[in-house]
Amino acid sequence: MKSSNRNLSRGDGRRLGNAALIAFMLGSLLLLSLLRARFSPIGKTGEAMKAEEQQGLRKGSAKIEETVDDATAASTEEEEEEIQPKATDTSTSGSSASVSTAAAVANHDQLPKPVCYETSRRSDTCEASGDVRVQGRTQTVHIRPLEKEWKVKPYCRKHDAFAQSHVKEWTLRPLSSSSPHCTVNSSGSGLTAFVLSTGGFTGNLFHDYTDVLIPAFITSRRFHGEVQFLVSSYKSWWTSRYLQIFQQLSNYEVLDIDADDEVRCYDKAVVGPTFHKELGVDASKTPSPGYSMVDFRAMLRQAFGLERAAAEPSGDRWDIRRRPRLLIISRKHTRAFLNERAMADMAMSLGFDVRVGEPDVSTDVGKFARLVNSADVMVGVHGAGLTNMLFLPAGAVLVQIVPYGGLEWLARGTFKEPSPDMRIHYLEYMIQLDETTLSEQYAKDDPVLRDPASIHKQGWDKLKTVYLDKQNVRPHLGRLKITFMEALKLLPHGRGQSN
Repeated sequence: MKSSNRNLSRGDGRRLGNAALIAFMLGSLLLLSLLRARFSPIGKTGEAMKAEEQQGLRKGSAKIEETVDDATAASTEEEEEEIQPKATDTSTSGSSASVSTAAAVANHDQLPKPVCYETSRRSDTCEASGDVRVQGRTQTVHIRPLEKEWKVKPYCRKHDAFAQSHVKEWTLRPLSSSSPHCTVNSSGSGLTAFVLSTGGFTGNLFHDYTDVLIPAFITSRRFHGEVQFLVSSYKSWWTSRYLQIFQQLSNYEVLDIDADDEVRCYDKAVVGPTFHKELGVDASKTPSPGYSMVDFRAMLRQAFGLERAAAEPSGDRWDIRRRPRLLIISRKHTRAFLNERAMADMAMSLGFDVRVGEPDVSTDVGKFARLVNSADVMVGVHGAGLTNMLFLPAGAVLVQIVPYGGLEWLARGTFKEPSPDMRIHYLEYMIQLDETTLSEQYAKDDPVLRDPASIHKQGWDKLKTVYLDKQNVRPHLGRLKITFMEALKLLPHGRGQSN
């Protein structure tokens, strides 16, 4: 019995020790819990906090994406103060809603279905994959899968009501039992249909490139030729004018889609090109590895057979066999040079080989592009003709003659800011009061001459009528000579001296 009692006491001791250890551990856990409750958000479990943190990260990411996009859009459109309309969707109840860029990007990344989204304040783009049927006569794209009906005008000037009045609206509609059957079937080939419009302001060289051709390049380059251009508001003369560019971007014929009786089926459709900035490509917004205006200009050289990628002399220096060439962009009806001949003579006295060109709607694009590509310096009054800077070789110099009337902002946004991305030097010559014919049309104390800002406040139409439509210029040869000498110094291996 004594032995038995002694053994029981030892067992009880071990149990009591274990109990004490367990009690200590439980106490420690309780203390840790109290401390965590003290310093952690009240009422949230670890799982709840983890879920909330993940949700916050998602929201933060979406907010950052939206903020970056808005900031970029604002910087590229700083001169435009209009409230921009957004693309709208039409639900089965008939209500409409604006497209948020961040939400659209999120949908585009996460959902295996088409989505329309705002690519900039100037453009909306819709992308659809699956069963895609294009019915050109009705400007309709039938799609499966698609939950809502979307409407978009495929032209990059969505804020401009006048331009949009000349652009047909397209509808992306969910595929149903009443949808038409394919009559031309490209499904399974990997071919993408790309709907864009040549309505709006096409026919003006600047708008041809900034509203249509550069956005078309931005949007279609990633398809490496496996894309077919379906052109709405088709102009045969316009398409023929730029056919060589379209042929660089696509392996297929360009279609007048509004007049097409077929139901064309594709694996994917893009409706509406993407705009980045005036005469420009934002490489950071293009698919990896990215492309830029350097690539666009290389494509133009290929399209039109341009020989010069860079403005370089023969050998080490310019010589009599290859003098630097200066091209004067001539105008006849408004903002014309009244002393063009004298300007040419002065430039020749500096050692330039001078040429004069006057591009218009009837000008052969390829032929004029080759003339511009042969130039080392191009000079012209602000206007659509300066868009030919696209064909200048890298290292060349653009001299923009800015008309009188406080138009520095206009000159900057249209041609100055795009120059660096094209690797072109930029110089400016500001017309003074004694160099404009406006001084002959208005009294000295007239607001047109004395206070251009007051004319600007009356709106674009008034500004355009006075300072762009009514003005011709006579640059002072002494001042202009200094600008031309500066241009010479900027040329590769330029002599940097006058004769």
